[in-house]
Amino acid sequence: MSRDALCLFALDASRPYGERVAAALGIALSRHEARDFEDGEHKARSLENVRGRDVYVIHSLYGEPGMSANDKLIRLLFFIGALKDASAAQVTAVCPYLAYSRKDRRTKPRDPLGSRYVAQLFEAVGTDRMVTLDVHNLAAYQNAFRIPAEHLEARGLFVAWFAARLQDDAVVVVSPDAGGVKRADAFRDALARALDRPVGSAFMEKRRSEGVVSGEAVVGDIDGRTAIILDDLVSSGTTLARAAAACKARGASRVFAAASHGVFAGAAAEVLADPVLEKLLVADSIPPFRLPPAMLGRRVEVLDSAPLFAEAIRRLHSGGSLVELMGG
Repeated sequence: MSRDALCLFALDASRPYGERVAAALGIALSRHEARDFEDGEHKARSLENVRGRDVYVIHSLYGEPGMSANDKLIRLLFFIGALKDASAAQVTAVCPYLAYSRKDRRTKPRDPLGSRYVAQLFEAVGTDRMVTLDVHNLAAYQNAFRIPAEHLEARGLFVAWFAARLQDDAVVVVSPDAGGVKRADAFRDALARALDRPVGSAFMEKRRSEGVVSGEAVVGDIDGRTAIILDDLVSSGTTLARAAAACKARGASRVFAAASHGVFAGAAAEVLADPVLEKLLVADSIPPFRLPPAMLGRRVEVLDSAPLFAEAIRRLHSGGSLVELMGG
């Protein structure tokens, strides 16, 4: 990889993550300065010459105390705009968690399409490419953008963890709703290859109205097996808890779960403390700052996705294939 041409920034709120990506690439983060003004406005600028360079900016767009997802989004947009004004040849936004991706279709009259509006904002400031991890709806994400929208998957991280620990278990992969069946099937296929034996599949009925989730029917054989519930995101944890209880009620010997993004909003810590669920795996696209420290490692395992993003950046910069990186 040509280190002279590649420029990697991480905005301040994502600096620890960016440092891990830079370390995996064997480079240092590029320098920038950020300033907050008394009235809440802000500015950020590169301290490097980016003219003609291939630039990547890491910023995970989750809300946290003191900085909302909206704050992070506009800081990223303004910084990308400044880089393009400084004649960067190409700017790629690297967002391990992409805000507003869940609102990708109209479920009620006059609903907003948040994912499309965010895409238009990125395009308006001159972003050349997006990279994110496990969006809620891949087709909606790809269709929202008119620039290349790359999509990484945490599947390989989860497969490696489970394959090392479930060598002797009969395993079934469970989607908590019908909409996640394709994601669960891809994970099941990869896990079956890693274990070198068949892995079962199942999915649950799920209905949501006014924020209330219902439905408990399970399609698939779970009795006597280790169930792995796979989802893209855990927010309040109620969907996951409902699925875990249903699996146990239908004879699952053990119940695990894996989700790419751990929001852990509201009473998620109490919901996930239920002993029915043996362990939940999440990627580190969102730090688990809302959970009690005692849960980490014991009930919730956080897997490092920085090497995955580093390899994606390496390949994008050198013209390599992300399809091969994802096992396609």
